[in-house]
This record gives sequence, structure tokens and C-alpha cells, in this order.
Amino acid sequence: MQSFPSTESTLLLPGPAGEIEMLATPAQASSSNTTAIICHPHPLFGGTMNNKVVTTLARVCRDIGLRSVRFNFRGVGKSSGVHDEGRGEVDDLLAIVQWIQTVLPNDFIWLAGFSFGAYVATKAAMQFSPKQLVTIAPQVSRFKGDDLARVTCPWLLVQGEQDEVVSAEEVFAWIETLPHKPEVIRMPTAGHFFHGQLLELRMVLEERLGAG
Repeated sequence: MQSFPSTESTLLLPGPAGEIEMLATPAQASSSNTTAIICHPHPLFGGTMNNKVVTTLARVCRDIGLRSVRFNFRGVGKSSGVHDEGRGEVDDLLAIVQWIQTVLPNDFIWLAGFSFGAYVATKAAMQFSPKQLVTIAPQVSRFKGDDLARVTCPWLLVQGEQDEVVSAEEVFAWIETLPHKPEVIRMPTAGHFFHGQLLELRMVLEERLGAG
């Protein structure tokens, strides 16, 4: 099994639908004991691991001293398979979790995601408990009948109030129904893709997550 690389590298990891293409970035400090796995937005609408919000999350991880992995869901880039409406994508993510648990058995794992990727990360957090969950503009309309009481880890949720894709009002109403509520960061002038506000997003995330 491939070990975690010592320099930023693109890897192909065996997954449930074939190969999973991922970009693994080592921490700047050798003492890091945490790896963050970052999930991209909807593949059928251009989402890839090179999305700007995803790369912003990766920079945050680097700046606060974490290893990170961002990856392409099945059917995207060099990842095998076809889009599976979130079901197989959760399996892809859990395959990477298992790889990290094997090659870095003493590491804590964080899960993070943007939009569709936030949904996938949250679904995975129902199956194992990460050290931290970070969801940005989550597609909350996809949660139907899911037992969100199973998400018990520390949870940070960022939502732009001018989101033109995911209804901010729907997200905030959904949060009120949760048995374990996330810490919420509202960005009053941010749209879904945080155009012109990626630096602000990065600074807010570094402040909140770096303190932990």
C-alpha cells in the first residue's frame, strides 16, 4: 500500500469503483498528527478537487499545520466509475479514510467539504467520528431520513447569506433541527462560490480552526 508522500503528490488509490485520483499534501511541520480529507462540489456541475473553495481549504490546512488530501469523486478526472448521487461518493471518501488509518494509524482525521462535498463529508461522519467536520454551503436538501444524531464530532459550518445555489434560510432552518448543532459562521455578503471573498473565507477558517 502506498505510504503518505513526503512531498505534494498526485496518487491513484484503489477504491470501490476503481482508482481514486487524489492530491496528498504533507504538513509543513513534521510533528503534525492530523490529516484532513477535503471533498469537492457536485461533479455534474463542474466540481473537481481543483475547485477554488476546495483549494482554499487545502491552504488553510497547510497554514495551520495539517496534512491534507483532496480527491476527485468517481467519474471525475482520473478517478474511475460514474457519478452515484452521493452514495458511491461516500464510499470513495471512506476508502481514503481507511487508507489514512492504515498508513498513519496515529493520526486524527478531519473531514471537510464544499456544497455537494459537504453533504458527502457529513454522511461519512455518520459512519465514523472524525476529530473535526467542516462544511461549507452544505446541500442540506439532500438529507432525507438521515440520522444526523450520529454526527457527534466538533463541527464548523460556513454559510454565505447571499448564496444563489443553496438557500441560506434553508440551511439555517435545518441547523435548528439538529440534535448536535455545529458552530456557524455566517458571511453576510458571500455567494455560493465566495467570489471575491476567498481570502476572507481563508482567514475566518484559519482563525477558528487554528485555535483548536
